[in-house]
Amino acid sequence: MASRTLDACLLTLALLVASCSRAPEAARADIDAAPAAEADADTALDEPLEEVPPATAPDAAAALAAAPAAADFVVAAPVPFGAGPQDLRSAWDGTLEGGAEGDPQACHYLFPAPRPADGFGHAFMFEGGRFVRMDVDDAEAVAPGGGRIGMTVAEIEALYPGRIEERPHKYVEGARYLRVTGSGDALLLFEADAQGRITSWRVGLAPQVDYVEGCG
Repeated sequence: MASRTLDACLLTLALLVASCSRAPEAARADIDAAPAAEADADTALDEPLEEVPPATAPDAAAALAAAPAAADFVVAAPVPFGAGPQDLRSAWDGTLEGGAEGDPQACHYLFPAPRPADGFGHAFMFEGGRFVRMDVDDAEAVAPGGGRIGMTVAEIEALYPGRIEERPHKYVEGARYLRVTGSGDALLLFEADAQGRITSWRVGLAPQVDYVEGCG
């Protein structure tokens, strides 16, 4: 009887020891599992519940559509304003005639050869040894922003709204100069006859773009 009592006590003690030894491991497992559970929760918060469309700027398209087409008049010329005569000769696909006589710093033109039977087509003005202006009387050429020879003053005003300074022609009564400002230093200038039709245009830097007689 005493033996059986002793065995029961030993069995009870073994069970208690086993129970105590497992408890820290279970607690440790719970502790180790906690960060993983928190990470899963954070991941769930990071992922949207539904597909999110990309950010849009509803005013961007309207702003681009409203931007003036002739904002940068420099692109109208074959070389940047400020370039030298040799730069233009190298860039031009063809022969250029004309040039400075005596003083290379004096105002002068270079013309594509051969010239048209009527007018000059294009003419490139240099002053101070640098390219400052391009004159155009070619009816097929389109000015930056869409203006061209043969258009009416009203059509030009519609193409360049709010950016035109109108001046009377120096020699022809009723004729006008339409001076258009851009985003840079270059200016666009249309000449209109007394009937309100564009007869030529030019693009260049001030003050040369305003020379009424060119290099004359």
